[in-house]
Amino acid sequence: MRSEGVARRGQKGAARCARTTIPRREFLLHCAQLGLSASTASLLLGCITKRTPPPSDEAAASAAGPLERELRIFNWSDYIGRTTVADFEREFGVRVSYDTYESNEELLAKLVAGGGGYDIICPTGYLVPLLAEAGMLQPLDHGVLSNWSNLLPLFAGQGVDAGGRYAMPYQWGMTGVAYRTDLVAAPPESWGAFADAALHGRSTMLDDGREVLGAMLRWRGESLNATEPALLEAARQDALAIKPNLRAYISAAVKGQLISGDISVAQLYLSDARMARGEESRVAFTVPKEGSTLYADYFAIPRDAPNRRAAHAFLNYVLRADVGAAISNEGGGASPNGAALPLLTDPVPPPDAALQARLEFQRDLGAATDLWDRMWTEVKAG
Repeated sequence: MRSEGVARRGQKGAARCARTTIPRREFLLHCAQLGLSASTASLLLGCITKRTPPPSDEAAASAAGPLERELRIFNWSDYIGRTTVADFEREFGVRVSYDTYESNEELLAKLVAGGGGYDIICPTGYLVPLLAEAGMLQPLDHGVLSNWSNLLPLFAGQGVDAGGRYAMPYQWGMTGVAYRTDLVAAPPESWGAFADAALHGRSTMLDDGREVLGAMLRWRGESLNATEPALLEAARQDALAIKPNLRAYISAAVKGQLISGDISVAQLYLSDARMARGEESRVAFTVPKEGSTLYADYFAIPRDAPNRRAAHAFLNYVLRADVGAAISNEGGGASPNGAALPLLTDPVPPPDAALQARLEFQRDLGAATDLWDRMWTEVKAG
């Protein structure tokens, strides 16, 4: 999961979007939960109301046949193996153009502006349903994805796109608590650690309402996808009670603060904690006993991708054990590829049954999105 950034420009191409039934206000609030600016959300909404229907399964059924000679990929920076692209080019005879971005909003703005001619994109899981609802993704052809069975069942059959109709799990992680082992008396085993007076001014939580309020809900033994007003009000009150003990709600700079010892404890994503540990061995990571978020980034193929067969070939290539292992070994993320696990140098094993019972994918909040948004706004302002 990645933090969101500043909106990029997106003006043309809006005439080729797909029709949807999602209400305007609810859709804009979904975008707000993603951290998308009002201008970018409005651009996407404009696409949704003006486009032709999304491709049917029949129209996009087969990706078999000779590969196109070109492939355009749009992925997060520093999120692939050093030789992954070059090795694919050499093996398949396909020339790859590989561009990168820094936020889901930048990706979305590019898609709204016409897609940039990309064949593969990598949205965070939370964005996949919005893109699919907008008709901006085409169904995957599982008939040519022979390595799909390498995926762990936890990721292949659950999450934001159960069964992989529109997206392929690429990298995964968990939200939990990162801490400096030399700066705390004991590992923080509960979300209640953020209320500990001994950590006053030396802890941070993510600048993300779904994560903060979700943690408060789990602290109370509730689902992090709860929609009942009474539960959300209780989570809001808990967050407000803890807030004076925090240094800040912050996302991007946390790794550096942990490495330097400027903070002792932080709500953080697993991938960021792993990167921090790579520079400072005294950084550790744990999932609080009450539970937390399970997340994934996905590869998907845009609706108007010009090189669909080559795109499927690349997805199937990434699903190979050796390729998947190289990507995780060099990119910091945890692999959803079960066949790759024996080849990982610093493996993150898939959650066992006990841990799975404490983890949840973030789900669509539906009509409760408005209430969640208001609660988080009140916490930030309080």
